[in-house]
Amino acid sequence: MGKIRTAVIVSSDSGYAGEREDLSGPEIRRIAEEHGYEVVSVKILPDEQEMLEQEMKKIADENLADLILTTGGTGFSPRDCMPEATSAVIEKAVPGIPEAMRAYSMQFTKRSMLSRSTAGIRKSTLIINLPGSPKAVRECLEYIITELDHGIDILTGRTSDCGRK
Repeated sequence: MGKIRTAVIVSSDSGYAGEREDLSGPEIRRIAEEHGYEVVSVKILPDEQEMLEQEMKKIADENLADLILTTGGTGFSPRDCMPEATSAVIEKAVPGIPEAMRAYSMQFTKRSMLSRSTAGIRKSTLIINLPGSPKAVRECLEYIITELDHGIDILTGRTSDCGRK
């Protein structure tokens, strides 16, 4: 079994413009690599739905990664559009992942109920929207990452055994 190939997409106008250092993308990379995932790309894009959609489509359709982890663009700002971009490209929704992240995060801040994160599958790639702050990324990703292996192994055909842990 090879490592799970992971692409990171950061949705940030100020990060894309070079006006603000992105801290969430490196946090995703650190956690993913700590868990044995291979980070194949990290890209910062503006909060532009079409650009985000195109990047996710390219990664999934060209089988460049098994997992896409996004950060940013999940709040109430008028420019936040990551969940809409993700919903536009996925073929199957996986609502349990963002539900679990929100439920877990409620222990730390009731504001987690304001997250619009989504998750789903395109071809054989799982796409998950993470929050934008490094602290929230850490809390959410560390909570879900141990269970992602099984789903990705099923999705990519690495295993077909759903009955065993």
